[in-house]
Amino acid sequence: MIEAFDAYGHALVSLALWPILLMVLNFTAVPGKTPENTLESGHPKRDYSSSVYRRSRAQANAMEISGPFIAATVAAILAGAAPFWVNMLASAFVVSRIATALVHIRTENQSLRSATWMVGFLSVIGLVILAVWAAL
Repeated sequence: MIEAFDAYGHALVSLALWPILLMVLNFTAVPGKTPENTLESGHPKRDYSSSVYRRSRAQANAMEISGPFIAATVAAILAGAAPFWVNMLASAFVVSRIATALVHIRTENQSLRSATWMVGFLSVIGLVILAVWAAL
């Protein structure tokens, strides 16, 4: 690894693991779709009691946060933000998003899903703050 990035090992691992989670979610979003439970667009009909709908939403939700997570993490690393915090927040993001996906897919507990989602959201905000602070 390039020496300048040695201190960001956990953040880099988080960036490397993120696509694996996305690919797993991509594969889980398809099974169970039928003409009866999908719209003309191919998306499942809105029904949180349906595991097909929840898997599809978990996948879409993860895709929606990908850009901000990747951009904030890379910016924080390139700006030379405090490695401890960059590593901590990037790792917390991935763990929270795994938890969010599991809660989303396996339960209808919207409060828990919102709580795990918020941890990931705040992690990204923290990474943005670190990147801006280090860059200025």
